[in-house]
Amino acid sequence: MDVNAFQQWVKEYYEQRGWSELDIFIRIGFLAEETGEVARAIRALEIGRDRPDEAAGTYDEHKQELVEELGDVLGNLIVIANKYDIGLEDIFASHRDKLVHRYKEE
Repeated sequence: MDVNAFQQWVKEYYEQRGWSELDIFIRIGFLAEETGEVARAIRALEIGRDRPDEAAGTYDEHKQELVEELGDVLGNLIVIANKYDIGLEDIFASHRDKLVHRYKEE
């Protein structure tokens, strides 16, 4: 699936579930929560989890958890971009251009 098709799918799916109607500050809270879950997944991959209330997982299971958490972050970012009518391709290009300009001729 290309980036534009995925952005449109997220828009439609989140609207269907009523998730797009949430206040932007609630959405930012969800993004922060999901970012923490990414950190937790990376910790599990890099140094493991040793809590007695968590089952030990394999590397592949932990990696899949990271994939899912990154997807949750991306979903929240897309909802925010959609709220302000910003395409992901525009975000990609702007980020690339900013970095190229900032670090040119190092």
